[in-house]
Amino acid sequence: MPRMTNVVLLGSETMTRRKRRNPVDELDIGILHALQQNARQTYKELGTHLGVAHSTVYDRIRRLENQGVIKKYTALVDLEKIGMDPIAAIMTVFTVPHESEKVAAKLAEADEVLEVSTSLSEELLIIAKVTAEDRDKLHAFIAQKVAPLPGVLRIRTSIVTRKYKDELFSIRK
Repeated sequence: MPRMTNVVLLGSETMTRRKRRNPVDELDIGILHALQQNARQTYKELGTHLGVAHSTVYDRIRRLENQGVIKKYTALVDLEKIGMDPIAAIMTVFTVPHESEKVAAKLAEADEVLEVSTSLSEELLIIAKVTAEDRDKLHAFIAQKVAPLPGVLRIRTSIVTRKYKDELFSIRK
């Protein structure tokens, strides 16, 4: 469990923040921001942009990779431009409370599931972003793989008809 520390602001005001196990500094944030904008930049280009030696950038990136801060490098593909138009849906799964974690873990294993989260409002819900090649395959996934899971009470599926924004979280400098 992360330790809590207090930071004093303007004498008497305090703000609580979590002390990170792997703290990052301003240079790390700059590197992460730059990589999110264009991960194909060379160490020299990053160093020039950030005002440090390319060897410093190299060392910092290796450390961030080893600490698991940088998980992977990937390509974002515009599926429509390669002739694919998969159907996407947001699936809300209502479960017996003591089975929620097991159901969420099982959903996370499925290739059709892009993201799984739990939410606690009036009740514990599992929210999953799912995709399939077409409506029939989406239906089959829900009917054959999700509905039979022990503890699933009800499933609400909302088909995504239009996306207005589809971005990943971005590090801000």
